[in-house]
Amino acid sequence: MKSFLKFILICMLGAGSASAVTPAPPPELAPIPVSLLVDLGSGQVLVERRPDVPFLPASVTKVMTAFVAFEEIDAGRLPLDRRFTVKPETSREWFAKGTSMYLTPKDSPTTKELLHGIMTASANDASIVLAEGYAGSVANWTAKMNEAARSLGMTRSRYSTPNGWMDEGHTYVTASDLVKLADAMITRHGALYREFSGRKRYFWRDVSMRSHDPTVGVVPGADGIKTGYTREAGYNFLGSAQREGRRLVMVLAGSPTPKIRDAAARSLLEWGFSQWRARHLFDKGQPVIEAKVQGGDVRTVPLVADRELHASVPVAGNQPVSLSVRYSGPLVAPLRKGEQVGELEIRVGDLAPGKVPLYVGRDVEEAGPLDRLLNGIINIFS
Repeated sequence: MKSFLKFILICMLGAGSASAVTPAPPPELAPIPVSLLVDLGSGQVLVERRPDVPFLPASVTKVMTAFVAFEEIDAGRLPLDRRFTVKPETSREWFAKGTSMYLTPKDSPTTKELLHGIMTASANDASIVLAEGYAGSVANWTAKMNEAARSLGMTRSRYSTPNGWMDEGHTYVTASDLVKLADAMITRHGALYREFSGRKRYFWRDVSMRSHDPTVGVVPGADGIKTGYTREAGYNFLGSAQREGRRLVMVLAGSPTPKIRDAAARSLLEWGFSQWRARHLFDKGQPVIEAKVQGGDVRTVPLVADRELHASVPVAGNQPVSLSVRYSGPLVAPLRKGEQVGELEIRVGDLAPGKVPLYVGRDVEEAGPLDRLLNGIINIFS
């Protein structure tokens, strides 16, 4: 019978008081209704304001459109050089409607060109052409977006448009959900993320398209991800940066002006790197713990992370770090490498803990007759 197991790996790392003082966040955040900063290597939330309150994403919606495309590309179902037809009715509705690639029925853009238009220029028409061309309709594509959201645990988000155009509030997200999306995009599809995120300019034929990202080229290590604006939504930003192995993801939503949003984005990332330091814990793929296996050809299997793991510790002070692993065990064979089965909790002093997923580190097959005999003998004497 399975039970919920919690293993304390290391009761305390480092010296000092268990009381940790969180650095004061930058004052530039004050006018912004929703803000969130997360260190992906520890799962720790460094700043949060209304992280689970739904808001209108505007063009930040396009991040999910790009993610769905990345999933299809890496699954081998959507070639980057596939060409798309631009329907006359699509061109009539979306030509020069907001930010645009100015696509016409004479054009046949590739997947790669559409994704550059979507991620760099925030092209509304490119999102519709991709959705219709691949899924057959916008409705079919948004169904894929919502399916992806469910699979990522984005429980408070819903999509009814591929590009974030105003839809009477039917499309909404939360900051916590957007961090999950950014995390999946970066860790699952790193090569595609680097190809399509963080570019300041893209040329589509004679059309020069510019990114409005406030951090790329300004904040060292910043590489995207997407801005958004409508009158109803205000000025939004889903951004990320990496320095010396630390990856931060931030969300700002509802800013009254782009100037306020952009200043807050730059200040928040710099604050996250300067006021917090990483205390290394495990390398990517390094076993965190050996989990017991039932009915397998081995008795234990390593649980690993899909990233380098560290604790995010305030620069001021020397707070202790405690770790614990949670999984429902024993794990039952067969198991497949990469299957998520648990999580590591990282706690710094008395700050809120961070949580990162743990995965099976190798395939485990069902036990054969000889394996069962040996396991039975071992259990008798253990």
